[in-house]
Amino acid sequence: MDQLPKCGANHVALTPLTFLKRANSVYATRTSIIYENTRFTWSQTYQRCRRLASSLLSLNIHKNNVVSVLAPNIPAMYEMHFAVPMAGAVLNTLNARLDAKNVATLLRHSEAKVFFVDYQYVPVAREALRLLMAHSQQNPSLIPLVIVIDDIDSPTGVRLGELEYEQLIQMGDPKFVPAEIQDEWDPISLNYTSGTTSEPKGVVYSHRGAYLSTLSLVLGWQMGVEPVYLWSLPMFHCNGWTFTWGVAARGGTNVCIRNTTAYDIYRNIAAHKVTHLCCAPIIFNILIEAKPHERHEITSPVQVLTGGAPPPASLLGKMEFLGFHVTHAYGLTEATGPALVCEWQAKWNSLPRDSQARLKARQGISILTLADVDVKNIESMESVPHDGKTMGEIVLRGSSIMKGYLKDPEATSKAFKDGWFITGDVGVIHTDGYLEIKDRSKDVIISGGENISSVELESVLYGHPRVLEAAVVAMPHTRWGESPCAFLAVRENECGVKDDVTEADIIAYCRKNLPHFMVPKKVEFVAQLPKTSTGKIQKFQLRALAKTFQVTETKSTEVNNQVTPDHDHHILALSRL
Repeated sequence: MDQLPKCGANHVALTPLTFLKRANSVYATRTSIIYENTRFTWSQTYQRCRRLASSLLSLNIHKNNVVSVLAPNIPAMYEMHFAVPMAGAVLNTLNARLDAKNVATLLRHSEAKVFFVDYQYVPVAREALRLLMAHSQQNPSLIPLVIVIDDIDSPTGVRLGELEYEQLIQMGDPKFVPAEIQDEWDPISLNYTSGTTSEPKGVVYSHRGAYLSTLSLVLGWQMGVEPVYLWSLPMFHCNGWTFTWGVAARGGTNVCIRNTTAYDIYRNIAAHKVTHLCCAPIIFNILIEAKPHERHEITSPVQVLTGGAPPPASLLGKMEFLGFHVTHAYGLTEATGPALVCEWQAKWNSLPRDSQARLKARQGISILTLADVDVKNIESMESVPHDGKTMGEIVLRGSSIMKGYLKDPEATSKAFKDGWFITGDVGVIHTDGYLEIKDRSKDVIISGGENISSVELESVLYGHPRVLEAAVVAMPHTRWGESPCAFLAVRENECGVKDDVTEADIIAYCRKNLPHFMVPKKVEFVAQLPKTSTGKIQKFQLRALAKTFQVTETKSTEVNNQVTPDHDHHILALSRL
């Protein structure tokens, strides 16, 4: 065995860039991109990406330089997922809903050398650059070269710098041959966390991690050849959950949309026979609540991969009724997007619809190329029993986990323990091995010694026919320490009225469907819940507001409010220890 050959000349670094080269060879004349009146083939996309990479090199972009882009889901944004790493650089896609101050902060932290800006975001970019220049007077080299992406169909003539995107592509060498990636652990992209629980951190992906994640999701979602993929998920979010590269791997068609509205989604599904799309659960409400004039009939099932906040079973059922076949995934920025997928089993097809919806709401099993996933007691690092009840923290291992946080070795070190990435999400493992999230670790409400899952409570609230959006956080309680506070946005009744739904209605509904200690002690109605651009509810804002509330109850009023005897019994048991 000592004479076995070692890795030699045939070793080729793993990188998703090979998917585009293959698409050009195999699917050259197949449509790669549709954006309103613009269409490209895979041959054209390959050539445009090579030209752009060539132009970036001519602008003195060197290996591992950061190239930032602020743009919606348009062809340019897609092309840069290949062109920037072709030039050896690192792609940084910025959240399109950031304000100028945050954009300036991320440009400074990443030390971006080039900044591509869609014409729609020129005002934000102009202010961000002003702030950046004011902060970088001692070091002008921190100011990136700015390139505007004009409207490809109807040029606006908007300028911010000397160059425009299409001009840059035309300047590129059509015969340019990108250098092969030598080290698959080299960075391919830089993605900043959404900042829902802390300050955004720069997450660095490797070529290897992006390649493996892409393959896992294409296989796990059973995406066949020639998919027609609608870009309802922002490409800036974990590089579109790696489907920027995955659609090329399948020789599919990217249908790009500038605005994620019900009208644009339904219209493009009907016009282009869309087969696949990804989205956060917030998009479910947009589609379900669409007005008649915004809808188009869905004539064949559309495969939907959803992630982010765990979707309530009631929403999944409504989506299925509309013609969307939903697969649930779980992931986070540090895991290169989805790390778990709720892989469907044929034996579940005979179950009642509500049972199927509950199964679909689980986060599932690890993607194929993830080395391992577990739920552990984070103190002892022992695995929890597979009983669907014992909660622990979800931990991950594998090549698709981030390389680390940019310029933050301390945070990188804290994110790992005993070789596992610590997600910060609390979950359980069912007897069949499928995981289910119960909460973020900081969102578990500990009321009088009882752990209350805000996710479970939210799922029940979504079952109320008038609840449109729901979020539950902890609020102070003089006796229990903390108790659930529900923030709700409600839908109108037949007469267009919302305020006929009262706190008492919601609490009465919860008492019928929950153990009484889980019933919210306060219900606050809002026009809409605060969210990130990817649909995650910003609970830190709600927690701050809930801290200003406080419930004071005597023993007698708690009995009148039907607080469960189980809760009191638990407190009594604790007092005896």
